[in-house]
Amino acid sequence: MTETPRDIATELLDAALMHVPFDGWSDTAFKAAIADVDVAPAVAKGLFPRGALDLAVAFHRRGDDAMVAALRDHDLSEMRFRDKVALAVRLRLEAVEDKEAVRRGATLFALPMHAAEGTRLIWGTADRIWTALGDTSRDINWYTKRATLSGVYSSTVLYWLGDDSLDNQATWGFLDRRIGDVMQVEKAKAQVRKTPGLGRLAKQAEAVLSRVTPPKNRRDDLPGGWTVPRQRSGSGLT
Repeated sequence: MTETPRDIATELLDAALMHVPFDGWSDTAFKAAIADVDVAPAVAKGLFPRGALDLAVAFHRRGDDAMVAALRDHDLSEMRFRDKVALAVRLRLEAVEDKEAVRRGATLFALPMHAAEGTRLIWGTADRIWTALGDTSRDINWYTKRATLSGVYSSTVLYWLGDDSLDNQATWGFLDRRIGDVMQVEKAKAQVRKTPGLGRLAKQAEAVLSRVTPPKNRRDDLPGGWTVPRQRSGSGLT
């Protein structure tokens, strides 16, 4: 009988989650997970070179994977786009089995030396959501969509961490209001485009920004690229 190969990385993460509520995403929790799984420290370090920090990153990305999988089980065809985004954020939070692990993660990534990593993770979540919802933007909108959603998501997570309402109803109301705020900004931008004078300037700015392109290989590899317009024959003007 052939034995199923061990997924040591998953075992270590699952074991660490038993200690994180008490010890945080710390070296103590990492060593305890190694002892629980009964694996050589060198193997654990090979899988998670930065120890508990890499475990915290893996925990966050596991939640992203669960959110994308849950989205596939929903029929989104009749939903407004704002409702699709709200559903994705809600599914992302509902994928968390232990809120304390997220709270400890928020504390870890609030530290100056890990803040950039935390920002990348939030950006990555926003990117996973937009990609799962079929975003096809290939210009500056690729960035603005993810930046805006990153702000909505991060503020909603902080609210959710302190929410003790029944079934997190207060959090879902907060999320809906944040998305409503974004929609008001979009309406204001549309109004500016219609305003004489300002509309022309807005279109000129959009024409320049439309040359910005998203990263081709890594989704979190900023800032992406810049499309150089072709010169007009005989004019030298772009």
